[in-house]
Amino acid sequence: MTTTGTEVAGATDERPAPRRPRTGRNVLVGLALLVVSAAAALICSLVLTSWLPADQARYREYEAARVCPTRAPVPRWEDCLRKVDLTVDSTDLEPKHMGATLLGPEPFPRTVVPFGDRGPVLAELDPRDKVVGTTWRGAIVTITRGEDRQTSSDAPRDDPQIPGAVGTWAGLLAALALMFGAVRLARPRDPGFFTWRPYGKWLVIVTTISCPVVGLCITWAGLPWPFVPAICGTAVAVTAFFLHRDLRLGRVGRPE
Repeated sequence: MTTTGTEVAGATDERPAPRRPRTGRNVLVGLALLVVSAAAALICSLVLTSWLPADQARYREYEAARVCPTRAPVPRWEDCLRKVDLTVDSTDLEPKHMGATLLGPEPFPRTVVPFGDRGPVLAELDPRDKVVGTTWRGAIVTITRGEDRQTSSDAPRDDPQIPGAVGTWAGLLAALALMFGAVRLARPRDPGFFTWRPYGKWLVIVTTISCPVVGLCITWAGLPWPFVPAICGTAVAVTAFFLHRDLRLGRVGRPE
């Protein structure tokens, strides 16, 4: 059977054309990532320079507060601790709205006090029960019944690990977005492994999971908050190293 030149040419034309590099798209993605990096860096800065120091200062002021002097009438906002006799109107043990509605003298005639857990006082309260509340700066920070005492959600807490975890998460996202964005702009024709799948995707997953988990564990352990960025940063760096190595050696799927 004879094959004509036209048939050979037709067969050649059916071959898939080489994939063109998406240079323009990569440049736009790189610019967008730099914007995301700047926004995340701003959040990180606000958390670590405003939220965290403000919480720590407020807790120190609460711990240093003294008992209020006797005065009449009693102002609602006082920078001291005052005990107030209160009567339980109702309680709500649902997790989303956990708290108690308490009745008392002015300036706290009817106050809804939020709580983070049921015990040891909240779950045992019934309407018309008597409790003693401690007020500070216009909020009821603790309630006491007999020998049991429970802190409300309005009380300052010494847990800088939580804002530290939020700031760490934002800082790591800023670093990742900056790294991927810079590579896209520097090498728009071929960003190599610096793509969303699988490299970027797994680094974002590790960052998003490690920060809250480590933050809670450090809080429960009572360790200083700088352990959070140290551990989370190490986890992300180790993941980046081994994932890049596996991509280079072809042990995982090629980037898309």
